[in-house]
Amino acid sequence: MRELEALRRRYGGHQPGLLGARHSYAVLCPLVERPDGLHLLFEVRARNLSQGGEVCFPGGRMEAGETPAQCALRETEEELSIPAAEVSLLGTPDFICNQMGFLLRPVLGLVSPAGFAALRPSPAEVAEVFTAPLSFFAETAPEPWRYELVPQVPEDFPYESVGIPRDYAWNHGWVDVPVWYWQGHAVWGMTARLVRDLIKSL
Repeated sequence: MRELEALRRRYGGHQPGLLGARHSYAVLCPLVERPDGLHLLFEVRARNLSQGGEVCFPGGRMEAGETPAQCALRETEEELSIPAAEVSLLGTPDFICNQMGFLLRPVLGLVSPAGFAALRPSPAEVAEVFTAPLSFFAETAPEPWRYELVPQVPEDFPYESVGIPRDYAWNHGWVDVPVWYWQGHAVWGMTARLVRDLIKSL
């Protein structure tokens, strides 16, 4: 049957992803060794970009056929001039599914001393960089903010046709927004959620 063959072609060997996800992004969670221990390396996004001025990890949208690690290393080299060969990959932490329909895939890596010395932020994308010790995040609880996701159902939704009452209990959701402050910088949102996950293993 033609339909059966089409389904086999579509799903045979298919790597499952998030149903309905429009895009995937990958970021490098870069560790650097400093005199006082391991630090995380952060960027501050250039003001001309969306979310300009926010603290983040290097990364960006994954290209077709790219793995999260390939994307994270490529974007790190483009944004910070750290060669991919100077980053030792340590693993892939849990990813985030954003309510806007994209996946954020973190990759954990250790930047070598030579890679850190090669660091040259791209002015078009990065306003500044800084490091913060892992111990700070492990020893300091973030401010635990959150906001509610509230469904807004159209007035003309076909309740009768789908067989549900007009007072149907639509699912609500919540998004955690942890916030840390380090030397004048706010590490918050999805970046802080990734950091919070990393320090659970310490």
